[in-house]
Amino acid sequence: MLLSLVVWLGGLIFFAFVLAPTAFSPGLLPTRHMAGSIVGRSLDLLHYMAIVSGIIFLIASMLYSRMAVGNARPLAARHLLIVLMLLLTVISQFAISPKMHAIRAEVGVIDTVPLDNPLRMEFNRLHVWSEKFEEAVLLLGLVALYTTAQALR
Repeated sequence: MLLSLVVWLGGLIFFAFVLAPTAFSPGLLPTRHMAGSIVGRSLDLLHYMAIVSGIIFLIASMLYSRMAVGNARPLAARHLLIVLMLLLTVISQFAISPKMHAIRAEVGVIDTVPLDNPLRMEFNRLHVWSEKFEEAVLLLGLVALYTTAQALR
């Protein structure tokens, strides 16, 4: 249960504080477009890892609750937090990311598209939403980690 949550949160932390800033650091990669491709693909993989981790967490946590208190407690705070995290992750993976990938495929190098171009504006809007979803998942995950640790005491 804890391992699945730590894998998810660790992946998010690594992505946000190591991978993305490193990929976009000046001089590391030949172009920002290449950095965006690496970060986009990594985010896709992180989302799938998160979905698997969330499902494993829910199964393990409900089994634990069932064995410890005789009730799976599906409405326990940690379960609701994980479900919300999963929902945000699924929306990001299957609604936001595909639109961003499609725009990048259509325009090529997004940085060469004028800021007032409707496709660039839409890409930037989706990027902001993507960041907000990832931030929310991380914050919810930290609360879920705390509530899980409290439940295991």
